[in-house]
Amino acid sequence: MVLSNYSSSSCSNWCETTHGVPQGSILGPLLFLLYINNLPHITNDNSKIILFADDTSMIITNPNPLNFEKSVNEIIQNINEWFNTNLLSVNLDKTHFIHFITKSSSLIDFNIIHGNKKIANVYNTKFLGLTLDDTLSWRTHIDSIIPKSSLASFALRVVKPFLSLDSLKMVYYSYFHSVMTYGLIFRGNSHHSNIIFRLQKRIIRIIVGIIEIILNMP
Repeated sequence: MVLSNYSSSSCSNWCETTHGVPQGSILGPLLFLLYINNLPHITNDNSKIILFADDTSMIITNPNPLNFEKSVNEIIQNINEWFNTNLLSVNLDKTHFIHFITKSSSLIDFNIIHGNKKIANVYNTKFLGLTLDDTLSWRTHIDSIIPKSSLASFALRVVKPFLSLDSLKMVYYSYFHSVMTYGLIFRGNSHHSNIIFRLQKRIIRIIVGIIEIILNMP
């Protein structure tokens, strides 16, 4: 494989790529997936590796806390050896683990080691645009999209006098609906979602021109 970089003012020399995948090429994502295609084969029955481009996640399950910690460290060691063999490295600043629990159970302090460094334990993490918390309540994710939803409500209120109904619908679908429906199949049953649904009703009232009247009753 060869790599060349052209611009309007300069031209680099041709060079041979001995390992890895060049960034910026059209085939780069596909070649990278081929390069790390055998990574999931190093896991055991209690673990599963999920690959999405250069984002690698691992799910490990075990009902016994002691066996769980041992299993995690063994898999981390296997991954470390695989990365070293394939001339890759792990960015420990972006690496962490989250322990999913039920509301009635308590957290257990696990020591997950990669190399000579302890991997940080977090209570929520972002995965493909969704913010997952350790109890899967979706509270953190919903809190993160409330400001976007409120901003969409304000924007529609400002532009309503100047746009037609069809144009307002286009703004609604692009500015609010896309944010509200992303991941809805997972978080829709959470009672925290009622906040977003109330914002949706408010925006629909703005679009159709229903004036909200609040009466203070004694």
